[in-house]
Amino acid sequence: MTRAVDHFADLLRAAPQSRLQRGAAAEALGLARELALRAQRLECPGGPLREMPDAGMFAAADQVMVAGNDLALVLGDETELAEAVALVEEAQRRAGV
Repeated sequence: MTRAVDHFADLLRAAPQSRLQRGAAAEALGLARELALRAQRLECPGGPLREMPDAGMFAAADQVMVAGNDLALVLGDETELAEAVALVEEAQRRAGV
């Protein structure tokens, strides 16, 4: 999981600003928010959920990396891991980086 999010984050950091503006940053933020929500649900089932803020297109790579690494720490089994990695790979494909 950490390898997948680190790879996506590296690609986002290397992407030109125009690519980020055309949707890659928005895709990354959407992924970061989903990963963060999954981590919160696993850490505190039934607890209040907080949405990751939009810190701007140049922070999207870091947000993906932080949320993905947080989720990796609390994943319970191989099925959850496979689903999370698939989310990252699909977001990377949609982002076009």
